[in-house]
Amino acid sequence: MNTASPAPVAKMAERKTEPEASRSYALPRGRWEHFDHGADIGVRGYGATKAAAFEQAALALTAVVTDPDLVMAQETVRISCASDDEELLLAAWLNAIVSEMSARRMLFGRFHVELHDGRLSATASGERLSVRRHQPAVEVKGATYTSLRVACTADGGWMAQTVVDV
Repeated sequence: MNTASPAPVAKMAERKTEPEASRSYALPRGRWEHFDHGADIGVRGYGATKAAAFEQAALALTAVVTDPDLVMAQETVRISCASDDEELLLAAWLNAIVSEMSARRMLFGRFHVELHDGRLSATASGERLSVRRHQPAVEVKGATYTSLRVACTADGGWMAQTVVDV
């Protein structure tokens, strides 16, 4: 996403005033949050299943750019990736979303993930980027392997996290 116009740049400064570590949102299938990591931003998703945690991590990724509630489900894109390592699969999933966002000039606010034997099949629903309506804060360049982790939580659910380069 290219947000080179002067108006979005001014909005970017306004949106960065809240500390990222304090942003956490509970949703029916789980919750997501951001965590501080220097100049980049950590994204973390929690869910009852590993697939739900991956969905929540994707919402956290969208929330780096804009409020996911502002994104309407007007178009659905199929995404698939594979890895024998569940952590590398998380990074591949988030990077596939970043790639689709960039290539299609879209934002996604709804995700459905299915995981089977190291393969991820998903749908991402969203709409074309509107700088005026979505007021993008930053452009996510990609998911990194920094703080990359997929693990069971103490309550029997799942957590999926990594740091994204902005």
